[in-house]
Order: sequence, then structure tokens, then C-alpha cells
Amino acid sequence: MTESPSIAGKASPGVATTITNSKASASSPASAKSGGSLPALDRQDGSSSVHIPANEYYSSSNYVSRHRTLGNKASAAAQSFNDPMAHPDSATKYRRPRRGSHDDKATKPRRFLIDVEETQKLILEQEDTDGDFQITVNDVGPKVITLGTADSAGFNKYDIRGTYMLSNLLQELSLAQDYGRKYVVLDEARLNENPVDRLSRMIRHHFWDGLTRRIDAEGLEMIANDPKNRSKNSAPRIYIPFGEDEVLEYYKNVAVQKPHLKLEVEQLPQDISPEYVQSINDKAGILALAMTRFVDEEGHETLKGVPFVVPGGRFNEMYGWDSYFESLGLLVDGRLELAKGMVDNFVYEIQHYGKILNANRSYYLMRTQPPFLTDMMLKVYDRLPFSLEIENKQWLAVALTAAIKEYLTIWMSQPRYDPECGLSRFYSEGIGMPPETEATHFDHVIKPYADAKGISIEEYSRMYNEGELHEPDLDTYFKHDRAVRESGHDTTYRLDNCAADIATVDLNALLYKYEIDIAETIQTLYGDSFETPFFTCYDSAKIPAESRPATMTHTSAEWFERARIRQERINKYCWNEERGFYFDYDTRLKTMGTYESVTTFYTMWSGCADRDKAEKMMANALPLFEVTGGLVSGTESSRGLITLSRPNRQWDFPFGWAPHQIISWIGFEKYGFMEEAKRCCYRWLYTITKSFVDFNGVVPEKFDVVNMTHKVQVEYGNVGIDFKFIPREGFGWMNSSYQVGLGYMDRQLRRCLGNVMEPIAVFKGHDPCAISKAVKAALASSAVISPMIAESAGADLDTIAAAYNHSVESLQHGQEREHHVDSIIAQPPDTTTRLIRPRSLRRG
Repeated sequence: MTESPSIAGKASPGVATTITNSKASASSPASAKSGGSLPALDRQDGSSSVHIPANEYYSSSNYVSRHRTLGNKASAAAQSFNDPMAHPDSATKYRRPRRGSHDDKATKPRRFLIDVEETQKLILEQEDTDGDFQITVNDVGPKVITLGTADSAGFNKYDIRGTYMLSNLLQELSLAQDYGRKYVVLDEARLNENPVDRLSRMIRHHFWDGLTRRIDAEGLEMIANDPKNRSKNSAPRIYIPFGEDEVLEYYKNVAVQKPHLKLEVEQLPQDISPEYVQSINDKAGILALAMTRFVDEEGHETLKGVPFVVPGGRFNEMYGWDSYFESLGLLVDGRLELAKGMVDNFVYEIQHYGKILNANRSYYLMRTQPPFLTDMMLKVYDRLPFSLEIENKQWLAVALTAAIKEYLTIWMSQPRYDPECGLSRFYSEGIGMPPETEATHFDHVIKPYADAKGISIEEYSRMYNEGELHEPDLDTYFKHDRAVRESGHDTTYRLDNCAADIATVDLNALLYKYEIDIAETIQTLYGDSFETPFFTCYDSAKIPAESRPATMTHTSAEWFERARIRQERINKYCWNEERGFYFDYDTRLKTMGTYESVTTFYTMWSGCADRDKAEKMMANALPLFEVTGGLVSGTESSRGLITLSRPNRQWDFPFGWAPHQIISWIGFEKYGFMEEAKRCCYRWLYTITKSFVDFNGVVPEKFDVVNMTHKVQVEYGNVGIDFKFIPREGFGWMNSSYQVGLGYMDRQLRRCLGNVMEPIAVFKGHDPCAISKAVKAALASSAVISPMIAESAGADLDTIAAAYNHSVESLQHGQEREHHVDSIIAQPPDTTTRLIRPRSLRRG
């Protein structure tokens, strides 16, 4: 019999324990003795750590039947480590277990002998009480399963207890099945592995591979699948840019050589208009991306797609701003070539489709997304080998030319550029309803118009999309809806029915970063003179075509001046001195907005905010957005009342998103607010780790960071949560936020995270739930904190005052800090430097 658990100290729910048949011992994801870092255990065959990738851990050349004879010792010795019958003496033990056999607990890590299929079946029958093929805290099974040890040939039994270890066991069995294993010897260290190490390892070695795509003969079958395509004509289809004749012939040959794909190959016209895009909405297809030449196994030269990463789930294409954040994680994990390839694909999109696309599907041809190319290309360039500096500068020159083209022709041209205020806005031209949404997404919008005509919603939608009905109000509605989607913040009450008129602070902060990046690159790498083809923008559009020069020369002074002007206009139209942070600007109403958005911190990421404004944002804005699970998208008061007719929007309160977290951490660090950066980062990583431990390794698209759950009741639901047995992809930018965020964790914080310690226990005096109301009120008014405020916040006056005083002290210390751009704190193993560009990496 096994003894009941005896665990000292307080453990987080879902943290598992392993109980022996001779002595109870706690084995949480991060043991107290090790402080959260489990040591690497050497495999018994003398090879590397048990925490190696699954393809190494479970791969084996020859499977040995459990029914083999006792005379197979010679052949058994040749088998791989992870075959249960691989060791010479294990055959006898397995067939004739000795009553007195036992584990040598002092010298050997525990390993279990497992029948994969039978054990998986047992776990699901016993523990998966809600039938979702996952073991989570919502399951109400006994949360214990008994396994036999390998060294005793299954005679000695040990209990595997708790949600975390059982879910890890289910995941490991699924991986074993992937590699055709019927029996395995499984290290206990893979079941009670520190969750921080386990998740980071899964992202690095599994999730990125699961999200990587390539558009060519080999990758078409996977990438052509589009869960968003609701048209009747759903055959796989690829669109080739005008002028790419060699690529067109390549895909025509693929269609012939692989008839089972039923691939349709189309070429786009030279001029792509909204009318044309609408005409092919019922023939949606993937858009071709960059290709390289290579020689195949038969010695023939052919083309091969440049790989890229997709977000995951129903988002099975290369997205705009998702790709930037994904590239940050790829760089942390050493996937330099993959990140470089994503820059190459962006350049291809600008060259052939005119812009960085919302994503490379035909229905996105008129729509872009928030611009991050300059920062992305420079981060890649900084990590390219110095031995190839000439080639590297040539590569960067191509990317820089594309970025300048995008800046001038998209963001500094109408309709996105507003010449009156000198700021830019999101504005996607198009006709009809966005076809990628769910079938019923706009029913509440169409219903009043359909009822007035006495026809069904479906019929009205068809007639409107085909131009048989004209409704100016709907035209305006969908103009703003497309702009919201272009902003990446689809959807939010911040931009509801006004997005195309709003010069958002985040977009203009990003463009300020473009201007600074381009200026510095021209100045330091290209002798302060950089030539490109002539690109039109608002200022040059009036020049007659015959008078336009073929090329234009750029200098750093020109681009620094662009940045100065934009910074001046952002401060004029978006900065609220009384409130102490930035708001959006309505170019139609000519008024500053009132919606309180976490995107105010984009100005710190880009370096647009001066020191005084940054300090005011940390005092006034941060307390509004910092909650238990990280930074929330907006405030509850700005979102407004939620009713049946006015439901939650996913980019509003109480939801938090990876892009906002990463942008804010880096922004805080740039201005020297490292304590705040680490604290906000810990909150976010805790949210991810807690869900990972409690819900079978889930890594979703977004979180409710106030109520601390990924099970959100909001439009579109959540992506990345529907899987069987084991997560295969996570979610693109969520994976990156974890890998990037670990760079902000010092050893103590990493240990706390490994033990899944709540932020309130880690950061005493910084509990948003208890003190946020009082701190917000005090900081907004700079008044003395009263007992009434403290009582309304549910905290004692001393606690409130201490928190307020700490905030004031932080600002006072902040005034003494230098403008900080190069801080690299101590890193745990396997974590590379964070993504602020150290001077040591900047080349000149």
C-alpha cells in the first residue's frame, strides 16, 4: 500500500506530489530545497539531461517485444535507453520479478516502466471526468495513479499525484505515441519538472516547430487550409503577384505534379483595387510569399518557400504585428534564420502587395497592420554574424528600402495620413463586409436594416455585398470596422464606430520609432546617405509623373526632423497634462479622446515620451492598468457598462494581451523603471504559468487578467485551448512573451515563478485588488489619503499610505536615474539577453 501524502508548507492548487511506498516525499514543480530549479538529471545510459526534446528522448531504432525470450540479452544491449526492454538485465527482471527487488533511492533517479496505451486509457477513464481529453483542475477524479518502477521491473509501486504531474504524464504518453512507442521507461523528472523550465522548453523545441509554415510544394497542403473561409468554393487556391512569372510556373507545375491537392493557381492584376478584392471573396486563397533557389536531391535547381511562423489555431497564415512579436521570441530561442525569413517575407509583401498585409490571404489585400518592420529588421541584423558584414549590410539595405516605401506610400499618404494634424491613422479601403468573420458576426448590425426591408438577414447581407442595396450608414460602419481590424485591436469600444477617424497614440508612436530607426541606420551604417527609388507620399503626390525623379536620396537629418515633428504633434494632440498620460486624437471631431488605454506606454517603448512625461505616466497611468495578472488593455470606466445588448469586447477591460505586456516592459526598462518592469512581467508570467500548471499545459491567445482565467466569455472565444492530450503550438505571441519575459526574471523571481507563487506574496504592498482604488485617487488628485478612501478600497490606511509613499519614492528615485537603454540583468541558464539593443550590438 502507499502512504497518504505528507507535505510541509503551502502548495499551489494543482501542484503535484509523488508518494513512495516506503516514505512520503513532496515533489512539487519546484522543490523548496532547490528553490525552484530542478537540477539536470543524467540519463542512466550516460547521455544528456532527461529534459531533452521529445524527438531525442523518445526516438529509438528498434522496438523490442515484451514477449521476447530470456536469451535476448545481446540484442537487448543494443537497444535505445528508452526501450523498457533495452537493458540486458531488465529482461529477466521483467519476466521474473524478484520479490526482494527495490530501488536504490540514494543513487538513482526514479524511472517508471509504462505500457503507453493502457496507461493513457486508464488516465482518461479515471481522471478526465469532463471528457475533454485533458487533465485539469476542473476534473474531479481521485488525481492519483500508480506506476511501477523500471528498476524493479514494475514490482515497486509509486503514486503519481496531482493535476500537474498527471497532465504531464498524459502529455508524455502522447509524445511517446507520436514516435511509435508501445512501452517506455519514463523519468519521473519529466513529470515533476519545474513548470517554468518545462514550458520554456516546450516553446523552444516544440511550439515554434508546430507553428512554422512554408509555401511551396511541400508546405502547401498545410498552409492552404483556411478555417475562416466560409465560401462554397473552398478548393485550395494560391494567388501569385503580377510579374512573378517564374513563381507562377512553379506553382502550375506543383498543381500538375500533385493532383490530389486540387490546387488552383491564379495571378493577381498589376493594380489591386477594392472592387477586385471583393470580386474574389468567394474564391479566397493564400497569397504567395518569398522563395529562394536551391538544388534538390536529384541535382535540379528549383524553388523553396521562405519559412515563417503563424499565430496558431484558426490563424493559419503569416500575420502582420503577430510576426513581429513572434520574432522576438524566436531571437531569444536562437531561431535567427527563421526570424530573418519573416523579415524577408515582409519585404516581399511590400514589394509585391504594396504593404505589410494584415495576413497573406486574398481577403486581406487592402488591409495592413501596426508597423514594426524597422525594429524587427534591426534586431535581426544585430545578431547576424560579423564575418558576413558586407552581405548583412546588403540584406539590411533591401529591408530598409522596403520600410521607407511602406512609411511613405502607406502611412504618409491619404487616406491614412491626416494633413491637418500631421498624424496617421488606420484606414483600410474595402467594399462590403469583412468575409473572414463568423457567419453571424454582423447579424446584430444588419438586423434593423433587414427588418425594415422585410427580408432575412442572410438575404440582406448578400444584396448589400453584391451592390444591389446601398446604405450609407452601413458603408460608414464597415469603414470603421475594417480600420479596427487593421489596428490589430479588433474589437474594442475605444475604436467602436470611429476607428478610421482616430489618430491613435500607439500607431504614431510606432511611426516615430520608424523615423528614428531609419535616421540612425542611415547615419551609422550608410554614410548618412541612402538612395531608394522615388516613392510618393502626401507631400510629393502633387508632383506630375513626368517630373518625378527616378530615385531619391535620404539623409539622417531629414528623418530626425520627421521624428521631431511627429513627437511635437503627438504631444500637442495626444498628451493630457492634467491626467498625466496620452490619449488618442479624433481627426474628424478635432478633439482628444477620453478612453484610458494601456497603449499610452507605446510612447515609452518608442522613446517618444520625454523624461517628465514618462514619470507622470508611471505615477498616473500604471496604477490604472496594473492588475493581478499583468497589464489590462483599458480601464473599466472607459469600457463602460456591459449588458446583453452591449457585450464585452476582447481588447477592453478585463483582458490582457501579450503585445501590450512586451511593449510596456521594454518601455519601462528604457526609462530605468526596472522594478516596475519586473513586477508587471512577473504578473504576466505567473498568469501563463498558473494556467499551464492547472490546465494541461494550455497557452492561449489572451487572458482575463482581472479574474485570472483563460476561459473568457467574449467575441471569438479564445484560441489555443482546443487540443487533445498535449498542446502542440501554444499561441505565437504568447509563446514569445514567456520567452522574452523570462529575461526580466532574476533568480529569485524565477524561483518564485517555478513555485507558482501569487504576485501578492512576491510583491508585498503591491496588491492592485486591495490598494488600486486609493492609489489611483491619491495619484490623480495628489491629495492626502483619507480613511474614507482606504475603507472603500478594502485596505487599512497604513497599507494604502505605504503603497502611495512607495510610488512617490519610486518617482523621486527615477528622477535621479539616467535615461536607461542598456540594462542587462543576470540571466538564468538558457535565456539570452533581452531585446533592447545594447550598444555592444549596434554597428557603426
